[in-house]
Amino acid sequence: MNANLKRPRVLALAVGLATVLAACGSSGGGSGSSGNTVHGGGSSFQKAFDEAVIAAYVQKNPSAAVIYDASSSGTGKSALQTKDVDFAGSDSLPKPDELSSYQGGKLLYFPTVAAPITVSYNLPSVKTLKLSGETLAKIFSLKIKKWNDPAIAKDNPGVKLPSTSITVGRRSDGSGTTSNFTKFLSEVDPTDWTLGHGDTVDWTSLPGTTQGGTKNAGVAQIVQGTEGAVGYVDLADATNSKLQTAEIENKAGKFVAPTVEGAGAAVLGAKISPDLSYDPINAPGASSYPITSPTWILVYETQSSHDTGTALKAFLSYIYTDGEGMAKAAGYSPLPASVVSKATAQLSKLQIPA
Repeated sequence: MNANLKRPRVLALAVGLATVLAACGSSGGGSGSSGNTVHGGGSSFQKAFDEAVIAAYVQKNPSAAVIYDASSSGTGKSALQTKDVDFAGSDSLPKPDELSSYQGGKLLYFPTVAAPITVSYNLPSVKTLKLSGETLAKIFSLKIKKWNDPAIAKDNPGVKLPSTSITVGRRSDGSGTTSNFTKFLSEVDPTDWTLGHGDTVDWTSLPGTTQGGTKNAGVAQIVQGTEGAVGYVDLADATNSKLQTAEIENKAGKFVAPTVEGAGAAVLGAKISPDLSYDPINAPGASSYPITSPTWILVYETQSSHDTGTALKAFLSYIYTDGEGMAKAAGYSPLPASVVSKATAQLSKLQIPA
């Protein structure tokens, strides 16, 4: 590993795992730590699940330490490219032309859990809100300015909508949440949504102003603090912030609330590729929540050392045994048994030096 200069930063930022680190005091952490320590970073979308699993894993294995810096998918993938972390948490996978940037060679994708990306809003007088994909695309492309716009009214017959101006909240950092949310907009209404999809999109090209926040929690704060605001936020942060969330029209024409069950239905409707990539966005099924985000742990197939590879394999193995059982309590859908079986089998592909 060439992370001697950067790992102290990872440790300093891993505030949410302070209790885990305290439990692992004898194992050390950061650069020069024991072989039982693995370092990861990336997606804030999967933070709640990762923290729950890491805490339980370390309690069961006191000599082990797993440190996860929840920042963004883009940050995690960048750190893995330069081998400054042992694994990256991400809600989006590298594009083919990005793979050559990963200094450690071929990657393996280990899916973990899935969860809804909520469309959270702040309208105290509107207790229930329904939004079609086309209406959502118009809102986030700033073509709809007021909450009582005819397009929103059409989705919500009989609901008294205020004339409040709409404030769009979005991620300011490179984010898998942005990638999956904009992928949905691109699929359902490419005419109104013209920014494409990716970890970042050019919000400044829109005919108006949006508000950017870092991590899912940052967007949640924008929505929570601004009447009339709307933003895309993971279910865990939306729940913790007690945000209102809209029902979104799915591929079957049903308006579905963002729930763990709806995310699970979307995963069941998605095709799993041999490399364990899959896309639950706008998946078929009457009960599928259409803006469901997958998550992965990205690792190098060829590990840099015996100790790191062994420790990482043990942690991944734990995710696919006890870990999946913790998903629902943390606000995520566990993987179907068929996917868990494939992921477990893929562990044998890890090449660990003797």
